[in-house]
Amino acid sequence: MLYVMVLSIAATAALLAMLLLQVMVPRPRSVTHRLTEIQRVDADPWSKAERRKRQGRLEGLNRLLQAIGDRLQKRYEGSGGKTIELLVHAGYREPNALGIYWAARIFLGAGLATAAFFLATLLGVRPAFVIGATLYTGAIGFVFPVLVVRRKKRERQHEIQLALPDALDLLVICVEAGLGLNQALVRVAEEIRHVSTLTSDELTLVNLEIRAGVPRDVALMNLAARTGVADVRSLTTMLIQTDRFGTSIAQSLRVHSDTLRQKRRQRAEEAAAKTTIKMVFPLVLCIFPAMFVVLIGPGLIQIFRAFTSVQ
Repeated sequence: MLYVMVLSIAATAALLAMLLLQVMVPRPRSVTHRLTEIQRVDADPWSKAERRKRQGRLEGLNRLLQAIGDRLQKRYEGSGGKTIELLVHAGYREPNALGIYWAARIFLGAGLATAAFFLATLLGVRPAFVIGATLYTGAIGFVFPVLVVRRKKRERQHEIQLALPDALDLLVICVEAGLGLNQALVRVAEEIRHVSTLTSDELTLVNLEIRAGVPRDVALMNLAARTGVADVRSLTTMLIQTDRFGTSIAQSLRVHSDTLRQKRRQRAEEAAAKTTIKMVFPLVLCIFPAMFVVLIGPGLIQIFRAFTSVQ
């Protein structure tokens, strides 16, 4: 019974930590910190040297993590194609992202396991509980970076998927107004920025690749590979085929836009249909027991009193 209670408490703590991670929004805090540093540098010249030292230490730590992560990655994963794809979809495109990812998993797992081991030892609990707590916290530390990266990937893909119909409508308008596909992509990247910064950045990167001499079909294929969104992949495939066979881009874009909006409507209907099934578990586990207690409880009390008075 004690082990069941300990596992329940540990699972509850893990779920609360994930809930706090969902609620927290670290981006404004980091932006505020950077702005504070810039203002401090402008006000105090000595803080500029301190900032350079801090950046140097951070770069040294990144190089150390990259070296350790590269060794671990080559030993346990080989080329790491799936992990690289996951990191790219999550927005981590730096060359050292894979090494830092693996090093973060190893160090976080080992650090949490060591802390749990010493804490449980100092509290004087039983050895079985010490071993269980060490393994549990180590597993959480090893898996936590994966959950963070996957959550970032889902957020990016969801934002791109929501902004894609609007971007496609703008692309249709630009192409029908007489602009070429490259100029239309540049215009859409500028106009869609206030709706989705991620979509604007991805389209801007496509334009930069085309200006750098990359063929347009290759740049569009790179866009589909970077985002990992099925709708973007179908859009790029349609554009490549239209360009290759010489058909009307405007007509193809309009048909694809209607198809995409129909898919989004079907997704909304599917999500609405799933809510009925999802509501069964809260009703059965949370609401129905309380209703039974309120409705049947007084009758059961009266029946119990009647039987006791008869005796």
